Formats: sequence, C-alpha cells, structure tokens
Amino acid sequence: MGTVGINFGPINSGQGFDVASTVTQILAAEQAIEDPWKTQLTNLQAQDTALSKMGTDLSTLATSLQKLTDFSGVFAGKQGSSSNENAVVISSATNLASAGSHTVVVTSLAQTSTQFSDKITNSADTLTGSLSITINGNQKNLSVSGQTLSQMAVSINGAGMGVSAAVVTDTQGSRLSIVSSTSGAAGEISMSTLLTDANGNSVGFQEKIAGQDADLIVDGLNTSSASNTVTGLIPGVTLQLLSKTDPTNPVQIQIVTDNNTIESAMADFVNSYNAVVDDIQSEEGKDANGNPMALFGDPTLALLQNQLSQGLLSGAASGSIKNLSQLGVTVDKTGHLSLDGDTMDSILNSNFSDVQGFLQNTGSFGQMFSTTLNNLSSTSTNGAIALALKQNSSQEASLNQSISDQDARIASDKTNLTAELNTANQILQSLPSQLNQIAQLYSAVTGFNQQQH
Repeated sequence: MGTVGINFGPINSGQGFDVASTVTQILAAEQAIEDPWKTQLTNLQAQDTALSKMGTDLSTLATSLQKLTDFSGVFAGKQGSSSNENAVVISSATNLASAGSHTVVVTSLAQTSTQFSDKITNSADTLTGSLSITINGNQKNLSVSGQTLSQMAVSINGAGMGVSAAVVTDTQGSRLSIVSSTSGAAGEISMSTLLTDANGNSVGFQEKIAGQDADLIVDGLNTSSASNTVTGLIPGVTLQLLSKTDPTNPVQIQIVTDNNTIESAMADFVNSYNAVVDDIQSEEGKDANGNPMALFGDPTLALLQNQLSQGLLSGAASGSIKNLSQLGVTVDKTGHLSLDGDTMDSILNSNFSDVQGFLQNTGSFGQMFSTTLNNLSSTSTNGAIALALKQNSSQEASLNQSISDQDARIASDKTNLTAELNTANQILQSLPSQLNQIAQLYSAVTGFNQQQH
C-alpha cells in the first residue's frame, strides 16, 4: 500500500489540510481492489456478445436446414406446366401432387346462370309487385313496393336468395342484373315475376347466360366440374380452364418437382453455415490493436468447430446418396461450404427420392446434423452456447456482488475517515489560537512579553 502525504504547513500556521483530497488518496487503494474484477467483468461481457452472435447464427442455420428436413418443406413443393396456357393453366400444385404427365381435353366451359330485367328508361322509376327465384329446387320469394332498381338490388342481396343483384346502366337505360351465387348447372336460375313500373307496364326478366358445367376429359376419362377452377381430378393439382380445346390435340399437363426452391433452400443452408464458420474464425485471432479476441482459446470455440465439421460427415446413406458432395456441396480448405447448382439440379432430376431421404430419413444427414445444431445452440437448455452463457452469467453475478460489497465498504470508510479527518483538521486550525492563549497566560503570570523579545 502506498503512503499518503498530508501537507498542512507549519504546525502553528492554522491552515489545516484538504480533507476531501486526503480521503480520496487513502481510499484509492481500496478502490484499486475492484480493478481486476471490472476487467474480468468486461472480458466476460465481450464473450457474451460473441457467444450470442454465434447463437443467433446457429439458430439461422438450424432454420435453413429445417426447410430441407421438414416433410412439408421444400421437397413437398411441386411445379406444373401446360402445353397450352391459353386453354388450361395450373393454379397450384401441392405436396399431394405426384410428378408425372396428364392429358386434358376441354369440351365445354362452366357458366354461371345470369338474368337481366327489361330496360327501365328512368332509373328513378319505381317498381311494385313480387318476384320468385328458384335455384336447384330452392324457391325464394320477395315482395316489392315502390322500389327503384337500386333499392330492389339491395333488397334481393339482403334476402339470401342465392343470387347477387346489381344495376347495369347504358345509354338506353338501366337493367337489374341477377347472377347466381352457384356456378354450373346446379346454379341455374328460374324466375317468375309480377312486377309493374310506375306507369303500370309489366317488367320481365330474360336469361342471358345459362348455367352449365364444364365438360372435360382427363387422362381419357370423361368428367365434369361446376366451376372452371377444377380441383381433385389430378390429386394435389388445381387447374384453371380458360377455353375449349381441340379433342385431337389434348393439352399436356406436366407435374415436376420444384428443383429451384430446393436449390435455393440448400444455398441458404450453405450461406448460414459459412456465417457460423466466420463467427468462429473471427474469434481465433487478435483485434486491430493486437489484443486476443474475446473467445480466443475458449474451449467452447473448439467444441463448436469440431462438432460442425464432424456433423458434415454424419448420417446414414440414402440409396446411392452417401455424402453432401454428391449434392454439389463441398468444403474448401478454410472450412467454408460451396454449392454447385448444376450438380444439385442433375441429382434431383435423376435421383430425387434418395436426395430427399438423405435429408429426411431417420438417421439421415439432415436429422443427425439437426441434432448437432440443437446440442450447440443457445436456445436448447443443454446447448453448448447456452451453458457457456449460463456459466458467464454466474461469474458476472459473483463479480458484480463483490464490486457492490466493496463499494459499500468504501462508502462506509469514506464517511468515517471524513469525520475523523475533519476533527483532526479542526484541531490543527485551532492551534494558533490555543498557542496565543497560552502565551497571554504566560505573560500574565511571568510578566514576560514575548512580542517584545
């Protein structure tokens, strides 16, 4: 411990000393005890930052892998093409669709039943009477009293009659349009009316479009659909019929695996893996000032590196697929992955099921590597990063408590020292007065005057 100097000049000067400065000097040694604790705390917090980033990047890597290992993920997607997209297009192809080709002939399109009223020259004219609408044997009636066409449309739409009504206007007048809510033959509208206008003239309805089903031939089988959006005829595939086709030239529908989405998911996996490798390698060296990085020499870093590199070699073969390199994924000398898209596209086209099995089967690479990532993560209770962060947290709590306890001791010592030194300082400052009193007393007793000698 260093010495503390107190400068108060000659003892009879009465100037005393700087109490606050003296207390600060005395307590500096106690304050210095905290320095190694604070340094260790700063180092642990830097480790937490690096570990947390690795945990985040590992989570991203796990998510990218899940897209490849999930049974309803990218391998479930399908793509479809049509040889005549002016006649038949594929709206969607789900995981229920099987790769293959199909033929479609459209002999007629589905139509939705539509009726129009007679023209009303003045849209403000009112109608009175009743109308009856029957669809598929279900009859609904509506009474009308002094309503314009717009008001009638509102009444019909609110009556749940199985149709939608709207006013259509051109240069010659207005009509009430009635469109069935059910497409195809089952939605055919049958109407009877007893409507008259304000002048007593009858107002009737005429059919504009008859309700009919679409007729088509799928893979040689005759079938029909109430809608031009056809589902279920080819499992997992939704077709949109746009026009009739030549029976002698069927539309060719091709269902294939969605290679592009799978390859994109694999590219995400490769990039996410490389991000974790970058995290590890960035902690193995020194910073710009030549100081070791926060995790330099930390065993968690070596564990991550070993587990990840070994994980790339894990998992059982699936048929002819035994390793990642057969999928176009290779490792360079720096530990980073790269993907050859052409190689992966080729193997997907030639051996799709084995590729899928290599990533999704029990004991496969995909499943084993997922387990590896879980064992390293910051989200799993027993993950390597989670345990490292937990250990750091425990040490940080202990250090913070030690610092807090030392701060409390310093505060108490400061209070006591300040009080004691203030008392000593008051004594020093009062010495000239006390000496003067002694001198006066001495002079009074002896008759000796010090100021004259």
